[in-house]
Amino acid sequence: LGVTTILDLGNTPLADRLVRRQELSQEDIRAPLTLAFCSRCALVQILETVEPEILFGADYPYYSSVSESLLAHFRDSAAQIIERESLNKNCLVIEAASNDGYMLRNFAHFGIPVLGIDPAPGPAGIAVKQGIPTRQYFFGLEVAESLRSEYEDGADVFLANNVLAHVADLNGFVEGIRVLLRETGTAVIEVPYVIDLVNRCEFDTIYHQHLCYFSVTSLNRLFRNHGLFLNDVERTWVHGGSLRLHVHKFERPSERVIELLEEEDRQGIDSLGYYAAFADRTRKLAERLKKMLEDLKRSGHSIAGYGAAAKAATMLSLAGIDRSILDFIADRNEHKHGWYMGGNHIPIVGTEEIVVAQPDYLLLLAWNFADEIISAQTEYAGRGGKFIVPVPEPEIRGI
Repeated sequence: LGVTTILDLGNTPLADRLVRRQELSQEDIRAPLTLAFCSRCALVQILETVEPEILFGADYPYYSSVSESLLAHFRDSAAQIIERESLNKNCLVIEAASNDGYMLRNFAHFGIPVLGIDPAPGPAGIAVKQGIPTRQYFFGLEVAESLRSEYEDGADVFLANNVLAHVADLNGFVEGIRVLLRETGTAVIEVPYVIDLVNRCEFDTIYHQHLCYFSVTSLNRLFRNHGLFLNDVERTWVHGGSLRLHVHKFERPSERVIELLEEEDRQGIDSLGYYAAFADRTRKLAERLKKMLEDLKRSGHSIAGYGAAAKAATMLSLAGIDRSILDFIADRNEHKHGWYMGGNHIPIVGTEEIVVAQPDYLLLLAWNFADEIISAQTEYAGRGGKFIVPVPEPEIRGI
C-alpha cells in the first residue's frame, strides 16, 4: 500500500515503561520499532502500535513541568496566543494531552476559562490540585462530540502540544478538532519536525509513543482532508526541532507556510529518496557513540547518564549501552527516582547523586535540553566533570 521501511530499530523496550526493583527479575515488555514512509500521504510513521493504555497508564512518569526551559517556551507561547486571539474571560481554551496543567495555567492566570484532557492519572491529578479542570481520558472524535454538546459555542482555542504524533487514530483526532473548534477558532498544535529529525540524525526521537513524524506537506494534506487549513507555522527548538501550527476552518496561508511547502518540495520530502541514507547515518552515529564510551571505560573513566527520557530507551537500545557502561541515570523528575530503565535496568536517581558520585563523564540522554542541563551542573563541571552530547554527532563538552 505504498509503505516502505526506512529504518528497523529492532525489538526495543517501551519508552517511559520504567521498571520497579521487584520487577527486575521479570522479562521487560519489548516491541518491534520500524520506521516507514507512505508514498501516498507523505507521512513518516512506525509500523507497530502499542496499546495506549500500556504506554500512558497508571505509572506514566512524564511531567511537563520538570523542565524550566520547556515551561518558559510554553509560557511565551501562551502569551502570544492570548494576544493574537484577543482572549478574555468569555473565551474557552481546551487542551488535549494537557499533562500536569503546565500550559493551561498560563491562561487560567488571566481568568480565561480552560479545560484539560489527559489520560494519565498522575499528571492529570496534579493539574486538578492546581485548579486546572481536567478530564481523564484520551481525546478523539467521540470525546469531541460529547464536549461540543456540553460547550455549545465550541473552543476559541484548541491546544495540542507534542501529542499529534502519539495518536493511533490520527484522522479521528483531527476530526475531533474540527468538531470542537468554533468557526472562528484556532487550533495551535506543536509537533516534532521530521526535517530536523533526518538532518540532525535524531533517531532517538523514534519510539513507540511517537507513531507519526510530520512534515508540513503531510500536515497540510491531513488537515485538508478534514476541512481544516494550515494557515501559519513557526519553527521552534523544542524536542530537537518542532513546528508550531496555526490551524483554522478557513484558508488564509501565510508566507511561512507557502515557503516551507515550497522548500520541502525542492528537497523531495514526499519521496522515499529523501530518507534513503538515514538508516546508515543512524547506525554509524550509534556505533561512534558506543566506541567513544567503551574507549573511555577502558581508560578507567566512570560514566553516568542524565535524563531518563523516552528518547533514552531508543538511544541505549540501539547503541547497546547498559550497566557495564553507565553507573546510573540522573533525572530531575522525582517520580522516576528509585526506578530502573526498561531493557538494561540502569538505576534512576536524583540529580544530587551527580556531585556525590562525581563521574568523569555525563552522557546527556536528554540532549535536547543540553544547555539547560550544563548550566545547572556548574558544581559538577567545576570539579572537572565533562558532558557527552550524542546528537547530532557525539562530542565531549566542558564548561
